[in-house]
Amino acid sequence: MTTAAPKLEVCSATKKFGNLTAVSDVSMRVENGELRAIIGPNGAGKTTFFNLITGFFPPTSGDILMDGLNISRVPAATRVKMGMGRTFQITEIFPELTVRENTRIAVETGLGFSLRAWLNAAEKKRVVDASEEVMTMANLTSKADRLVGELSHGDQRSAEIAMALALKPSLLLLDEPTAGMGDEETYHVTGMIRRLHRDSKYTIVLIEHDMRVVFHLADRISVLAEGKLLAEGTPGEISANEHVQNAYLGKAE
Repeated sequence: MTTAAPKLEVCSATKKFGNLTAVSDVSMRVENGELRAIIGPNGAGKTTFFNLITGFFPPTSGDILMDGLNISRVPAATRVKMGMGRTFQITEIFPELTVRENTRIAVETGLGFSLRAWLNAAEKKRVVDASEEVMTMANLTSKADRLVGELSHGDQRSAEIAMALALKPSLLLLDEPTAGMGDEETYHVTGMIRRLHRDSKYTIVLIEHDMRVVFHLADRISVLAEGKLLAEGTPGEISANEHVQNAYLGKAE
């Protein structure tokens, strides 16, 4: 019996900027349906590693595979078409538009309608239905006609995740999804991520600084330090790892 390829596989990835090595020989394997967290102190190389996965930077050496296909030199936009969705550390939305309008723009892009000046009735219905679906998944239906710029930081994050979901990704990458949030907003966004993972079966990789979120959500955790993979394992294994405690967890407030 043939074993299915992992959703994402990073093989000995290295990224150098001149004399600076931001990521050094990092490997990671994420199975279909897994929720993987990437943690590490500031300057550990987490965002650079994300940029390698999503195609914003090519690796200096090593390979990135998705569903068994080598995508190391595939442009970021093509990776989106292949099913890779991403949010950013700084929220990327259109604050002057409503939640519905933001979502519709992403849906039309995902359906290949973004350059179309006119849609027929069936196509318009597809857009409306898909927009409603992702707003429901992000728990934003009641705020659909609110300007995104007027929403709380947590709801803005949810809107950004809704836009990523509108592209119908099979792999969702979330960069610091709870950054800058209070406890209540963190609780709501964490709940949404849990639903996407458990109920909708998304494969999710997230960078996260809040250890409560990480240990509550993750199936497995990868720890980066100084651009290298320090440890990898289940939440229980990581919390008990002495090297991780010394390098990162022991310094947490």
